[in-house]
Parts: sequence; C-alpha cells; structure tokens
Amino acid sequence: MSQNGIHHVTAFSGAAGRNLDFYTEVLGLRLVKKTVNFDDPGTYHLYYGDETGRPGTILTFFPIAHAAPGRVGIGETQETAFRVPRSSIGWWTHRFVEKGVTHEAPAHAFGEPVLRFRDPDGMMLALVGVEAPGDDLAWTGGTVPPEHAIRGFHGVTLLVREAGPTAAILTDVFGFTEAGREGVATRYAGGAEAGGFVTLRAVGEFLPGRQGAGSVHHIAFRAADDAVQAGMVAKLTGTHGLGVTEQRDRQYFRSVYFREPGGVLFEIATDVPGFGVDEPVEALGRALQLPAFLEPHRAQIEARLPRVA
Repeated sequence: MSQNGIHHVTAFSGAAGRNLDFYTEVLGLRLVKKTVNFDDPGTYHLYYGDETGRPGTILTFFPIAHAAPGRVGIGETQETAFRVPRSSIGWWTHRFVEKGVTHEAPAHAFGEPVLRFRDPDGMMLALVGVEAPGDDLAWTGGTVPPEHAIRGFHGVTLLVREAGPTAAILTDVFGFTEAGREGVATRYAGGAEAGGFVTLRAVGEFLPGRQGAGSVHHIAFRAADDAVQAGMVAKLTGTHGLGVTEQRDRQYFRSVYFREPGGVLFEIATDVPGFGVDEPVEALGRALQLPAFLEPHRAQIEARLPRVA
C-alpha cells in the first residue's frame, strides 16, 4: 500500500501539564517522546502517538505557559482529525460529556461520522469513524479501552483562498489524488492507513490565521528516506519554483520545510530513524531526551523547564 500521507502535525499549546493530561488521560494517546524545541531549548517538544510513534500517528506540541490564543484563518490548519472505529463515536460522545470536553453533536462528512471537539487551548480536533480502523495502531496501554482507542490520524483540513495551487503540491509532489467534494471542500487521499487525507476548504477572501495557543504550526508529510525526500525537494524547486530549507536533523527524522502556495507551512519528514534511537520502546516518553549538541547544557535546560510527568 502507498505510504503517501501525513507524518506528524505540530501545534502550539498553553501549559505543558494541562496539555499532557488532556492528550494522555482524556484521549488516551501515548507520550512517546519528551524533548525540547531544538531551536528554542527552553520550550518542551512533546510527542503523542501510538505505542512506537509510527508516522501518521504523531501529534506534537510546543507548550508555552500563558501563550495568547491563536486564531484560525487563511493559510492555517482548521481541523486535525483522528481515526476511531465507526462504532465508537457514541462511546466518545459520552466520554466527552463525562470529561467536560467542548464538543459538537456527531455529524457526517464525506460519508463518515465525525465528532468535532476542542482541546483545552481551543485547538479544533475531530474523531472520524472508519470501518477498518487498523487495530495495530491503537495504544492499548493508555486510559481508553483498546476497542475504542484512537488509531492515528484521519487527516487535516486546511483553509485556503483557492484550492488549485495547494492541490498541485499535494498531487504532484506528495502523490495524493482527489477523493471527493462537498461544497467548498475538496478531499485528497494519499493511500497511507493513518494520516491519509487532506481536505482543502477554499473560502476566498477571509481573515488570515494568527499563530498562538491552539493553532497548528505545521503539517509534516512522509518521505520514506533521504532519497525520496530529495526527489520531492527537486519537484518543489524545479517544477513549482518554491524555496525549501536545507535538511535539518530532528533526531527522530530528517526534515525540510517550505511554505506552500496557500500559506500553510509544510514539512517533509523521513520515516527513519524513528523514536527508538535514544530509548527503548517500553520506556518511550519517560525521561527528557536531548540531542547530542544540547546534552552539555542539560542542567540549565532542565532548570528552565516546568516539571511534568
């Protein structure tokens, strides 16, 4: 099966402890890596996902206490959606009522049941019920019963003025194909089991987005390895005339970044080496992990970071 799809989604949040509690205790995801923003070591970088942090399951956060709220608008991610079994939408609705999670009534989009909700910082999220959810993607050691557990991403919805320029990147560079239309929304499918969909909402002239707590910083797409990533970069620069950063080593994947024509920040991240490079699977997320260039500064970094589990 094609592995074209989302690698991870990275967002801003408020207080780290509140973020950790919501995503592990309420949503039942695993904290697979506790590290820092390599470009700002005084800020945590928290990664949540399945047992091993497979591509297509990872939602990451830069938590900043007292951060001003963001605003969804043009050139930003409107919604980040997870996959759950179709039969579990009712269970999750009851859970959100029980936990006091802000949510909407279940609805349908592109023929699938959708339960939309917000995290404590107002980030727009959704659960999408699917018929074949992929049980191997469920984290069975968390707070949610395995039969209802999240199975990675379903996809993201992006707000753009017009869909065409962004669609050209999705199809020509990332290998997605058009999979359906509903009103101003066009869905594109990449083929990966988790993180396989991107929906573009073309809304014309609208307020631009504003980054802050609860807003998505960037969407990362998968590249199997460096060679595949380099081929994508060649298309972006040669065919589409876009500027792309140099490759950056993020310890668990290697990345390049660019601003797509609709204004959304995109990343291309390699599937390798993965999250097991610096701690065993059974210990993922327990200790603060630092890259080699920051290790000499561990004491200062730990002193600046708020205490979390």
